[in-house]
Amino acid sequence: MRKRVLVTGGAGFIGSHLCERLLQEGHEVICVDNFYTGTKDNIKHLMNNPYFEIIRHDITFPLYVEADEIYHLACPASPVHYQKDPVFTIKTAVHGTINMLGLAKRTRAKILLASTSEVYGDPEVHPQPEEYWGNVNPIGPRACYDQGKRCAETLFFDYHRHHTSGEKLPPYLRLSEKAIAYSVAIKVGK
Repeated sequence: MRKRVLVTGGAGFIGSHLCERLLQEGHEVICVDNFYTGTKDNIKHLMNNPYFEIIRHDITFPLYVEADEIYHLACPASPVHYQKDPVFTIKTAVHGTINMLGLAKRTRAKILLASTSEVYGDPEVHPQPEEYWGNVNPIGPRACYDQGKRCAETLFFDYHRHHTSGEKLPPYLRLSEKAIAYSVAIKVGK
């Protein structure tokens, strides 16, 4: 069954590959990116696909589209980029997540957040078990990214607690011990 899938940060390295894979699986893909770090070169080979749509948009502002699934990847992830404008970085992580959760609630879409191991900060435990809460500096140069992603995770769980009827959450998905990111999938609004 063809789904309408929204990918925020869809012109980034990971996002563009995800868009390509979703198209290969027969889905309709809406790629949303403001091109702060993503590039058109990453998605130019997808532009002629009739099931691919690109929207230049800053997700710190609401987005009004229809979707069955949302993959929320948007946020500058490299220190060079996230430290260039730390306020923009935390706004993307927090306001962008609020806007995507609101969209998921309105459209009853499944949503996945791409988070980061940076939420653990400079961990004192290796590898980090799920029970470990981290060792994060809330005012350091990486805080805009670390704390923004921590807040995004909190928003996902709070939306789940507030807007669902007690459905059990899926466990965290660890990609590997060396993974940069891990993801939490939460169904909102059903």
